[in-house]
Amino acid sequence: MTAAAKKIFSLLLKAIILVLAAIFIYHRINNNTNLKQFQTLIGHIRQNQVIVTMSFVFMLMIVNWVLESVKWKYLTRELVSITTWEAIEGVFCGLTWAIFTPNRLGEYGGRVMFLPNRKRIHGVFAMAVGSFGQNVITNVLGLLALMWFAFTFHPVNILVASALSVVAVGFMILLLVFYFNIGWLVTLLNRISFLKNYHRFFDILGRYKTRELLNIMWFCLARFFVFSFQYYLVIHLLMPQIPLFPMMMMVFILFFIQSALPSLDLLDIGVRNFTASIFFIYITDQKIAVMAAVSSIWLINLIIPAILGSVFVLKLRFFDRAS
Repeated sequence: MTAAAKKIFSLLLKAIILVLAAIFIYHRINNNTNLKQFQTLIGHIRQNQVIVTMSFVFMLMIVNWVLESVKWKYLTRELVSITTWEAIEGVFCGLTWAIFTPNRLGEYGGRVMFLPNRKRIHGVFAMAVGSFGQNVITNVLGLLALMWFAFTFHPVNILVASALSVVAVGFMILLLVFYFNIGWLVTLLNRISFLKNYHRFFDILGRYKTRELLNIMWFCLARFFVFSFQYYLVIHLLMPQIPLFPMMMMVFILFFIQSALPSLDLLDIGVRNFTASIFFIYITDQKIAVMAAVSSIWLINLIIPAILGSVFVLKLRFFDRAS
């Protein structure tokens, strides 16, 4: 492919990405009645309180994605040295791609495009390590919250409770053991004959030692508590009567179910609202307020970063980034 053809094709790809993102964002915001309900609900709250709370939630969004960017820089140091700003560009660009792809798969593509050509596939596996760590945190804390929910609102006899506890704790231990021994996956993949030509790509998984995996886990835990605090702030703004502990348990369950169900990034707001309405009904009868709170955080945490990321889509170089 000639240089001129590459340039034209690159511009076409960027245009397609931006148009798809714009269409999905417009469609979901324009048809989201819960955001309109949020505007109505905050109209009955003191304006200063709303401004301070939502400004803090917005700043926490920035903190959340900067933490993810620093984690991404840490993950890729086994491959290439990138600056924090380059990591931020990749993360926000990936969020724009994720907005219209199933299970956020586009996030991988958008992010690794900011790596050298020969390191992009390696980068996918490096990112998978970080995603796995985030899922471990979400699953462990989510299962603990589910156990609390089951024993609090659906008490069962001691045998059933013990069996459920053993299964849940066993699964949590399995996740943690596998995460801190992620090199086992390399051994497994190396035994699959038709993958032998790709071993050089997923061997990156075996480079992360226990100390590095623990550091990655700290990043994941920090992010988890940042967006948990966002939920607390917005829910407390709309429904200050809900006690802190049960509120956070429900939020952890929401994260757990959301991570377990495949969906489009823009469509999973329906999953979030449905899950929230089912579980939060045990601690509040304000179903509309709960869904409004979830939708507002969805807008701040995913839609606004995806819009910001569109700027970095324009900086993508599909063919000519140095190796």
